[in-house]
Amino acid sequence: HAPGLFVEPGSGAPEDWFAPGGPAPLLEAECERRLRAMAAAFRAPGRPSPVAPPGALEGLFLDTAVPHEPVGLHAYLDRLERDVVAHSPDTAAPGVLAHMTSALPSFARPLAALVAAMNQNLVRADASRAVTPCERQTVGMMHRLVYGEGEAFYGRHVQDPASTLGVVVSGGTLANVAALWVSRNRALGPVPGFAGIEEEGMASALEAHGCRGAAVVGSALMHYSFDKAAGMLGLGARSLVRVPVDAQQRVDVRELRRAMDDCRARGVRVLAVVGVAGTTDAGSVDPLDEVAEVAAEAGAHFHVDAAWGGALLFSERHRALLAGIERADSVTLDAHKQLFLPLGLSLALFRDPAAAAAIERHANYILREGTADLGRRTPEGSRPAAALHLHAALHLLGRSGYRRLVDEGVRKARYLADAVRRAPDFQLLTEPQTNIVLYRYLPPALRGPGGGPLGDSAAARVDELNVELQQLQGERGRSFVSRTLVAGPAADPRLRVALRAVVASPVTGEADLDAVLQEQREIGRELAPEAGGRS
Repeated sequence: HAPGLFVEPGSGAPEDWFAPGGPAPLLEAECERRLRAMAAAFRAPGRPSPVAPPGALEGLFLDTAVPHEPVGLHAYLDRLERDVVAHSPDTAAPGVLAHMTSALPSFARPLAALVAAMNQNLVRADASRAVTPCERQTVGMMHRLVYGEGEAFYGRHVQDPASTLGVVVSGGTLANVAALWVSRNRALGPVPGFAGIEEEGMASALEAHGCRGAAVVGSALMHYSFDKAAGMLGLGARSLVRVPVDAQQRVDVRELRRAMDDCRARGVRVLAVVGVAGTTDAGSVDPLDEVAEVAAEAGAHFHVDAAWGGALLFSERHRALLAGIERADSVTLDAHKQLFLPLGLSLALFRDPAAAAAIERHANYILREGTADLGRRTPEGSRPAAALHLHAALHLLGRSGYRRLVDEGVRKARYLADAVRRAPDFQLLTEPQTNIVLYRYLPPALRGPGGGPLGDSAAARVDELNVELQQLQGERGRSFVSRTLVAGPAADPRLRVALRAVVASPVTGEADLDAVLQEQREIGRELAPEAGGRS
C-alpha cells in the first residue's frame, strides 16, 4: 500500500515522499512511469505546436491558494498533463526554426534525473565533493578549446583552487555579467587612498582613477544582457556605446575606432570592448582579430560574446570565422544552445586564471580563503551540477561529433538561403555567416520599380505582410520561424521586418526547410491578394 498513490485527496503523509524504506519507491516509480509517458507523447513526431486563445492559459492559473490537503499524485499529474504539457510548444520539432534551443541528445534526459537525484551544490566543495573537480575539468576542456594553451598550463591550473579558468552559470546573461564584473573591478581596482570599487562604489572609483565616466563599447547588435549588466554593475545604460554594423551585420571597425577616440577625448574609461561571435539577430560574427587590436591599443578588456557562435570552434571548416577569439580576456559560451544541452548551462571563460580573483567573496561559514569552494568567484551562490551534462557530452559526442553537428547546421542554413535566393517570391536579406537566415516574403508584384527600393507605403505594406505571415504560421502550428528587424543596404537602409530562421537542430532536414518555405508561400498568397492570392 502506498498512501496517496492510487487514491486522491486526504491520504498519505508528507514523509511518504522521502522515506526510502516506505512508500517513496512506489511513488517514485509511478511518477516516473507517468512522466515518461508524457515526455514520449510530447516528443512524438508530427505533434502540432499548440496555440491557445489569448487569455486562455492565464485563466488556468488564477487560484493562488495553497491546497490544505495533498491532491494526490494522479490528480496532480493529470492537471500537469492537461494544463501545462499539452499547451507547451515542442522547440525541437523539425519545422520549428524560431528558437536558439532545440533537440537534446538521448542521454540528456536520464542524466538530468541523476543530477536531480544527487542534488549536489557547487557553491562549496564539501557539498559536491567529486563534482567540483569534475566541473573544473569541464571548464578546462572548454578553455583549451578556446585558448589552446599547452599541457603544462592546464596541468598547473585546472585543479588549483587559486586558479579560475572559468565559471559555470545558468545562462549567457550571467556569463556576460560575470565577464563585465571582472573587467570593471580590474579596470577600477585599488590604488593608494582607494580601497576598491566594491568597497567604495562607482563614483569614488572614477574619482580615484581620474575618469569622467566609464563605458562598454561594442556592436549595435550586442545582446540585451549587456544592458542588464550595465544596470547591475552601476554603470547605467548610457555607458553602453553601441557602434553601427556593416551590411553583413558585423561591427564597423572604423566606427569602433571613432567611438574609442571619442571616449578617450571625453575622459571616459573603456572598461571593455565587446566582440560578438554570433549575433542573436543574424548569427553574424564580428571581425574579432580587428576588434582585439582596437581593445589592445586602448589597453581595454576584450570580451567575446560567443554564446551562439562559439560552437564553431569544433569545426575545422568554420573555425577560422572566429579567428581572434583566442585574444579575448573573457569569452561567453552557451552549452544549451549549439551544444544541444538542457537549459541553464553557460560558461564565462577567462584567459588569465587569476582574473576572477577580482570578484572573489568570502563568508565565515562558507567560501573561506584558501578553500576549493567554487562559489568564491561565481555570480551565483548555490548552483546545481549542470556541468555534468557538458562533461558527458564532450565525452559521448567528442570533437568529431560536435564538428559534424555544427557543419551540418551551417550547411543546412546555406541550403535554406539558396532556396530563398532562387525563389521569386522571397528575398534574402543577408548572407548567413553561421546558421541563422534572415529573409522576407516579397513576391514580384510587391517589389519596387525595376527591383529598386520600395516607397514608404509599399515598404510599410511589406513589413505588415511579413508580421502577419509569421504570426499566422505560428498559429497554424505546423512550422514556425521568428522575426526581427534588420537594416537594409546603403541604397535602402531602413529597418525592415525580417523572417528569422534558426537552422541548428540535428533533426531538421532539407525537406523540413522546403516545407517551411512552402507554407509561408501559401500563407503569403492568402494574405496578399495584390500578389496574386485570394482576398
